[in-house]
Amino acid sequence: MRIGQGIDFHQLVEGRKLWIGGIDIPHDKGSLGHSDADVLLHAICDALLGALALGDIGTHFPDTSDEFKDIDSKILLQRSFQLIKDRGYKVVNIDATLCLQAPKIKNYVEAMRKTIASLIETDIHNISIKATTTEQMGFVGREEGLTAQAVALLQRDE
Repeated sequence: MRIGQGIDFHQLVEGRKLWIGGIDIPHDKGSLGHSDADVLLHAICDALLGALALGDIGTHFPDTSDEFKDIDSKILLQRSFQLIKDRGYKVVNIDATLCLQAPKIKNYVEAMRKTIASLIETDIHNISIKATTTEQMGFVGREEGLTAQAVALLQRDE
């Protein structure tokens, strides 16, 4: 068994969509980034890659490459997962935490879990997504950005 941890941060700006967990969430601000800037999927990619010491998302999908400009982060997660599969591993579970002041994401969590589970070929019950705020403190509290952390447990696929 192998465990990996991932973390990601993105600035929130007007004029961008807010993609979290592969779901387009209605909001007046969206995440700024080279790709679609899905903070949750990026943290999960890093957790998966880290579990097998394969570097990070920037190593595999650099933000200096036109190939990844505005790419759907679901594709990045699929490619990260393929690297895991190629090495003979499967996902046991993912535990993730989002930190954002707004919007409330409770109504989107099940769709996120379903999307992520399908992308990494596991049961929805193996995907946990929680959310918290910073009680209006710091850049998250001022709604300038958001962050996500994820832990992935992998097991050799027999």
